[in-house]
Amino acid sequence: MSLEAAHVYDTVRTPFAKFGGALAGVRADDLAATVVREMVARQDGLDPARIDEVVFGAANQAGEDNRCVARMATLLAGLPTSVPGTTVNRLCGSSLDAAMVASRTIETGDAELVLVGGVESMSRAPWVVPKPERAFPAGDAEMASTTLGWRLVNPQMPAEWTASLGECNEQLADETGIDRARMDEFSARSHRLAAQAWESGFYANWTCGVPGVDPSDLPHDETVRPGSTPETLAGLKPSFRPDGRITAGNASPLTDGASTVLLGSEKAAERLGREPLARIAGRGTFALDPQRFGIAPVEAANRALARAGIGWDEVGLVELNEAFAVQSLACVDAWGIDPEIVNTRGGAIAIGHPLGASGARVLGTLAAAMRADGVRWGVAALCIGVGQGLAVVLENPNA
Repeated sequence: MSLEAAHVYDTVRTPFAKFGGALAGVRADDLAATVVREMVARQDGLDPARIDEVVFGAANQAGEDNRCVARMATLLAGLPTSVPGTTVNRLCGSSLDAAMVASRTIETGDAELVLVGGVESMSRAPWVVPKPERAFPAGDAEMASTTLGWRLVNPQMPAEWTASLGECNEQLADETGIDRARMDEFSARSHRLAAQAWESGFYANWTCGVPGVDPSDLPHDETVRPGSTPETLAGLKPSFRPDGRITAGNASPLTDGASTVLLGSEKAAERLGREPLARIAGRGTFALDPQRFGIAPVEAANRALARAGIGWDEVGLVELNEAFAVQSLACVDAWGIDPEIVNTRGGAIAIGHPLGASGARVLGTLAAAMRADGVRWGVAALCIGVGQGLAVVLENPNA
């Protein structure tokens, strides 16, 4: 039996908002419902009951995302109760993993149309308190934030594995020799390109408003700073070591947001009345020592390209989630590619990184940019805390 091909048909996301910013008053399940509802509304004539599955990514799942946010979002968006939903957690790569899961489902013929997405409200991530091991303990209990990073760490984990994300990237800078000046230059470029993409109208076609939020309060991604320069970023203090290189300016900010991508088989074009943006041509995963998570996309993307049957010399665009400037630069260096094809509409350092939403943002932006630029081959990739990486290769059939 030959496999079906899985295609990207459409993408839409909210603008991403800063921690405690314009989306801080919106629950994660409502953010997810917003993009589900918007995606369905964009498909003229589509009967929502014909959606075979909803697959969402979320990294936290400790609060108002309500454990299975895919199902919650589907119900809140008003889709028929017959449309099932499942939630994937691969931390920062959750919604790209959701797309990979969905694409396999389509390729095997188990589904024809799958709505994929991701969400994170880092502002509203709750504090948690571990349950006591015995009744009526006399001591105090300490709350742990679920916003980002390790929590309730298993004491059997080696200390080098559980270093903070920032310290891990300081170690990567030590290893690679990538200096602060290069990180700040890369970060300023991210802001400049993101601002240009919004100003040119590129994102207007791929973003939507959020009910209850005044559009004037969130006209674009809230953390984009058009005036950022290497010189202004150089004035920021290191965040993790007194003499370190990682700062708030060359790392992705805490953010809130939701994103979605519509995947389908070739036959799904008839249901949707539109042609696909791109075909999913290859997928790759990789893992290594947890503290070296920043370079995990290197081999993940190499594997995805091998499965697509192409090499880096054929790739015209790359969307790489900018968790930190140093890890992004390390990946670009390892691939030996032209940095100018990477994140041409800005990256997470400017746009933000709401963990579970970033994978679908990266994939959707890649598909849209490939269509706009007439590029045939592109790669979407993310690093993932605790030592993992994911990548997907797209082919633009019209290039």
